[in-house]
Amino acid sequence: MFTLQRIETSTQEIKKSRFLAIAGPIDDEASAKAFLAAHSEPAANHNCWAWRIGQTYRFNDDGEPSGTAGKPILSAIDGQSLDRVAVVVTRWFGGVLLGSGGLIRAYGGTAALCLRAAEKVERIETLRATVACDFVDLALIKARLTARGVAIAGESFTDTGAVLVIELRKDTAEATRDLVSDLSRGNAIVSLEN
Repeated sequence: MFTLQRIETSTQEIKKSRFLAIAGPIDDEASAKAFLAAHSEPAANHNCWAWRIGQTYRFNDDGEPSGTAGKPILSAIDGQSLDRVAVVVTRWFGGVLLGSGGLIRAYGGTAALCLRAAEKVERIETLRATVACDFVDLALIKARLTARGVAIAGESFTDTGAVLVIELRKDTAEATRDLVSDLSRGNAIVSLEN
């Protein structure tokens, strides 16, 4: 999956109607709503939109016939394997009716044009975990984890050792757990957070 590096815009004119697409990265539903509010144009005829965060998505036709605007925008997002992205396509009506098929092509096409032009970054799922280990194993575990690209987000000490809070790629969780177990001879405890 990919997300957008930054906000991108594209415009096109179709049968005298002007379409403006604005796409950008989002973190959660609240930031999606804030993005939509910030980039909708009150003076325009329609501000149709869609966003996706993992399995959660929403779309809106904003007065256009049902299924002719929001769904094609969402399809443009999905068609490029994007996640955590919101797109607003604003239309200023030019006096020529486009029909259902024309609207689907116009909204979906404008969104796709914008998303194709946008700089994308790979989205890597991460998770947090805690590692409880003895002092004797602490230096080696920290060195090996950081060498594998695991970030140490926090560290606290107990009477016999330390508790590390780590951030790691989700797809390396089991390998990391096995590494810590091997390094500590089975004494360290790794707890993955959900």
